[in-house]
Amino acid sequence: MDPRTRQAFALWTQAQPAVSAFVFALVGDRAVRDEVLQDVALAVLEGFDDSKGSGGSKGSGGYDASRPFLPWALGIARNEVANARRRRGRFPTQLSDGAEHALVAAVAEVSEDERARLSHLAECLRRLDGRPREICDLRYRTDLSPARIASALGMQPNTVSKALQRVRDELRACIEERLAAEGAR
Repeated sequence: MDPRTRQAFALWTQAQPAVSAFVFALVGDRAVRDEVLQDVALAVLEGFDDSKGSGGSKGSGGYDASRPFLPWALGIARNEVANARRRRGRFPTQLSDGAEHALVAAVAEVSEDERARLSHLAECLRRLDGRPREICDLRYRTDLSPARIASALGMQPNTVSKALQRVRDELRACIEERLAAEGAR
């Protein structure tokens, strides 16, 4: 697989849950959503490879790497929903154009915020060390209950639960601190 196709797949994999939710909000039917999502994925991959920016075969417009991927993919999804409407008629959920635009903006904004939070969480997790890191790994990476962690580490279950709460509080504070610093730039 060439690097450009690999990049397209990576970006699509990140965007797909948000695009799926957006399409479902517009069509209101899971089977139709799945069908439209396949068309969107194909158009995204075709448009991603279009170096001239004239778009894939579905008229999606080529992807400009200097711009965020998700809003571009949501625009393609909106076009594919319109194509499906022409083929099938109205869907149970029919939003006005203004509401669709607002939904695109909201989904893109939430997804960008979520990506920022996840990125900050990863960095904050890297800063954990010692027993807090070990307890966090056992709970969230290996999915052990506090009671099983306590047994494995020779601790009381209540002590493990309190330690997990402190770790969560520390991670939340770290993420909020990073988001605030990012917003101050």
